[in-house]
Amino acid sequence: MKIEYTRDAVKFLEKQTKKSVARIREAIAKLTLTPPEGDVALIQGYSDGRKRLRIGSWRVIFKYATDARVEILMIIEIGNRGDIYK
Repeated sequence: MKIEYTRDAVKFLEKQTKKSVARIREAIAKLTLTPPEGDVALIQGYSDGRKRLRIGSWRVIFKYATDARVEILMIIEIGNRGDIYK
């Protein structure tokens, strides 16, 4: 499974410490397992199947997609709990 990040997600990761980035990337890597590991929930109000992953006070908004025969894990946004849903 291929993991792709949006520009907003990359910008958030660039502002974090190396330890925080490692923790977030490790949790994202567990989403490629079958079944995905972590505190995952479907986000209401979106018809494209967006889900959220909780990592402490951070939230990762993601969705699964398919491009030809390759499965893609698209990381849409990463942010703090209070700011991510606005």
